Amino acid sequence: MNETGVSKKSKAVAIWLLVGVGMIIIQVLLGGITRLTGSGLSITEWKPILGAVPPMNEAAWQKAFEQYKQIGQYKHLNFEFTLSDFKFIYFWEWFHREWARLIGVVFFIPFVWFIIKKKIEKWMINPMIILFLLGMLQALLGWIMVASGLNNENLYVNHLRLAIHFIAALGLLCYTVWFALMLLVPNVERVVATQLKKQTNLLLGLLVVQLIFGAFMAGLKAANFATTWPLINGEFIPSSLSNDTWMNFTHDPLALHFIHRNLAYLLALLIFLWYRKAKKLESGKYFSSWRSIPLLLVVVQIVLGVFTVLYANNSTALLWFGVAHQFTGMMLLLSFVGVGYLIKKK
Repeated sequence: MNETGVSKKSKAVAIWLLVGVGMIIIQVLLGGITRLTGSGLSITEWKPILGAVPPMNEAAWQKAFEQYKQIGQYKHLNFEFTLSDFKFIYFWEWFHREWARLIGVVFFIPFVWFIIKKKIEKWMINPMIILFLLGMLQALLGWIMVASGLNNENLYVNHLRLAIHFIAALGLLCYTVWFALMLLVPNVERVVATQLKKQTNLLLGLLVVQLIFGAFMAGLKAANFATTWPLINGEFIPSSLSNDTWMNFTHDPLALHFIHRNLAYLLALLIFLWYRKAKKLESGKYFSSWRSIPLLLVVVQIVLGVFTVLYANNSTALLWFGVAHQFTGMMLLLSFVGVGYLIKKK
C-alpha cells in the first residue's frame, strides 16, 4: 500500500482500465463522426478478423464499391458517388471498426499479462468477465445496427438500434470507470449522504434518458427539421404535433426537439439544485474537487447543443459541433458516475 491506501497491484490495473476508458471515448466519438459523415453503411460485410485489412488494390476497391451500390443508400442518396467519394466514407467506418479491434487487443493482452504476474486479485475476476462480455455485446449490437440499413429501402441505420448501440457503449464506458474508481479511490474519501445519493441516482437516470433522445435526434437527423433557438421553428410547442404524434414521440423529429430541449433545461435546473446541496456537504478532497464539474459541463453541453441545432444545415460546422456536443455529453455522464461513486448511502 502507498500513502493513499491504494496497492501497487490495484493502481496498475486501474491505469490499464483508464487507458481503456480513453480508447472507448475515442471510439464513441469515431462513431459520431461516422454517423455525421454518412459513412456507417459503406462496409456491407461483418468480418471481425479478416475485415481488419482494407482493400489493398484497385480490384478490391471496385468490389467493395459494387457491394455498396447494392443497398438503398447508394441507389437513392449517393448515386453520384465516385470511387474517391466511396473511399472517404469507407475510411471512417473502417477506422471505427479497426479502433474497436484495437480496444479488444489493449484489454486482452494486458489482462493475460496481469494474470501471469498475479496482479489480478480474486475479487476482480467477476468484474473482468462482465467487462469482456459487455465489450463483445457492444460489437454484436454494432453489426445488428449496421445490418438494419443494408437493404433497398433504408437510407440510414435504424435510429432505435443506433440508440441501443450508443447507450450500450456508454454502459461499457461507465462500468469501466466505476471499476477503476473501485481500485483507485480510498474508502475514506467516500462520503455518507443518503438523500444526495438518491438525487444523484435520479439525475443519472434522467441523463441516460436524455442521451437516448440525443441518439434518436442523431439517427433521424432531427436537428435539420428545426434550425432555430430558443423556439422550435417559431413555436414553443410545434403546432404540427397531434395526439397521434405524441404517442409516437420516438419517431417524430419535432417531438424529439421538444423533449430533448426541455429535458436539457430540466437537467440544468436539477443539477444546479444538486450542486447547492452538494456544496454544503462536508467531504474529502475528491468530492470537494469534483462536485462543481457536472454544473459546468451541463452549461457547456446546452450551449453546444444550441450551436449544433443552429448550424445543422452546415455539414462542416455540424460535424464539429455535433462531435463536441457528444463528447461533453459523455463527460457529463462520467462526472455523475464519479460523484455517484464518491457518495454512499451509509
